[in-house]
Amino acid sequence: MESLKSPFKGVVNDIRGRAKCYKDDWTCGFRSGIGLLAPTTYIFFASALPVIAFGEQLNRDTDGRLSTVETLASTAICGIIHSIFGGQPLLIVGVAEPTIIMYTYLYNFAKDRDGLGQELFLAWAGWVCVWTALLLFLLAIFNAASIINRFTRVAEELFGMLIAVLFIQEAVKGMVKEFEVPKNENSTSEQYQFHWLYVNGLLGVIFTFGLLYTALKSRRARSWLYGTGWLRSFIADYGVPFMVVVWTAMSFGVPRKLPSEIPRRLVTPLAWESASLHHWTVIKDMGKVSPTYIFAAFIPALMVAGLYFFDHSVASGMAQQKEFNLKKPSAYHYDILLLGFMTLLCGLIGLPPSNGVLPQSPMHTKSLAVLKGLMIRRKMVKSAKESIKKKASNTEIYGKIQAVFVEMDSSPVTCVEKELESLKEIILKGEDKGDNKKDTFDPEKIDAHLPVRVNEQRVSNLLQALFVGASVFAMPIIKKIPTSVLWGYFAYMAIDSLPGNQFWERILLLFVTPRRWYKLLEGDHASFVESVPIRYIIFFTIFQCVYFLVCFGMTWIPTAGILFPLPFFVLILVRKYILPKLFNPHHLSELDRAEYEEIAGAPRLSFSMESPSFGSREVSDSEILDELTTSRGELKVRTVSFREERHGQGLQIYPDEIVCENESSES
Repeated sequence: MESLKSPFKGVVNDIRGRAKCYKDDWTCGFRSGIGLLAPTTYIFFASALPVIAFGEQLNRDTDGRLSTVETLASTAICGIIHSIFGGQPLLIVGVAEPTIIMYTYLYNFAKDRDGLGQELFLAWAGWVCVWTALLLFLLAIFNAASIINRFTRVAEELFGMLIAVLFIQEAVKGMVKEFEVPKNENSTSEQYQFHWLYVNGLLGVIFTFGLLYTALKSRRARSWLYGTGWLRSFIADYGVPFMVVVWTAMSFGVPRKLPSEIPRRLVTPLAWESASLHHWTVIKDMGKVSPTYIFAAFIPALMVAGLYFFDHSVASGMAQQKEFNLKKPSAYHYDILLLGFMTLLCGLIGLPPSNGVLPQSPMHTKSLAVLKGLMIRRKMVKSAKESIKKKASNTEIYGKIQAVFVEMDSSPVTCVEKELESLKEIILKGEDKGDNKKDTFDPEKIDAHLPVRVNEQRVSNLLQALFVGASVFAMPIIKKIPTSVLWGYFAYMAIDSLPGNQFWERILLLFVTPRRWYKLLEGDHASFVESVPIRYIIFFTIFQCVYFLVCFGMTWIPTAGILFPLPFFVLILVRKYILPKLFNPHHLSELDRAEYEEIAGAPRLSFSMESPSFGSREVSDSEILDELTTSRGELKVRTVSFREERHGQGLQIYPDEIVCENESSES
């Protein structure tokens, strides 16, 4: 209620905070020079490929009314606007899967309606965008961004799982359609004869799974044993778009006796053709929509506004996680206001709107981040080991490490203390609790607590948006991509998003027998594995599965499916009023933590820079950051095992307890 009494307060504060940094946002970018080229190209490919895939999906679902040209144009225009006028320049905007789903529902509703039809579909969608923009303006004016924390991890991960399953569904549907005659095509044509359809389908399966396998392998190149660090990092960053190019090139290696239409490729008009120009003047047709449908557009707009508010705010929050140590203020309220203007603009020119996207936004921040130099790390580890040999206290160990950092870093002492806060906490943990037994700190586990620095600027965001815009004029080349390669890319996006999603990890736990849980404790694992009894983990996971099936089932309802975001808003009330009655508050907080808290497993070869057996080791900043980051760009919070923390306190760890019970019962 306090936010309703102070309209514009959040927006004004955001503008004041970011105005002080605006000049520095540009000067920092220009001073970086060619150093911004790598993160710019990296995030360009990460943004452009999904948008191309979504464009093909939209082209198929709207019978060609919208295509890849429109999704690329929207992403470019909104990206340029946000990079120049946006509050948080690290946030990446683009056309996302929820927008494609909503526009598909809008088209299916409009195409057979008297007074709308295919001709006025974009005009009616424009009215939906007008209502959506109005709702976003109200959310920004009345400081609604302050309640975004009501959407807890359970909602975020259910939404992420839904998108992943929809990606898989799209990939499967696409592969099946490779064996069928496309809609509105002449089935008597040579390429649509049974034997050629069969050949096209088999080639589609090969290209789909080929792209999927090679993309997943290249994405994990940093952990390969072979190749130099630079080569492995290059493959990990650019391997996926390179694989799209490779499989596209291989598609031209089919025998010449095959019809030229096999394998099938993207079907989209060129940017300068009339089919791609009609939507720019859709505002002229908006007056032809009857008042009944204009007011009816408010219902889907309500869903779209809520969806954009949730998606945009979560993406912005992920781009500026506290672990990134960003120095400049956030601008949640102002960015929602700007999102309203961008949505309105897109609706008036017939484009699907863009909003903040995952995982591209945290990927952008991560690409601009570096762990503080590896030389500092080496000296800090060496200092800690020397102090341990001298049997120094944990306070003295931290003092030595801090002195090394201050000596080699130019930041003010107050900033250093803040950045090393996590490291200080983990070193002093034993002494702070007054343990009689000295809790020695392992210097080799220092990586998770090193400060991260991010080059906060606007230039890389602007450049990647300009590159996306240039891609609109590269449609003659983009049209060469086989559709089956895009189905493989959909499957890749789904599978690559699962690691780091604790809902998915808990689903996998359902298939682990209690006697094998000790294997989980040997590897890195989420903190709830040790702090919550198995039966409550299973119960919570089953609840999520049932709720997920409800959300997924909503997407299958022909017309009412447009309300599929509604269960996510209801989940706010379920989380606040129902779940606390079903679960112990401590267990619920562990299962629905804001951070991704991870416990290191059994000892293994760590990121030490030197080894007595093998000499110096090659470890890059990007490789360390990869290990500390989930697939959706969330930085993991590393902590000590409950087994170590509770040692000597008589407390039980639930997995061990259950295993012991099973063993005793069997004996």
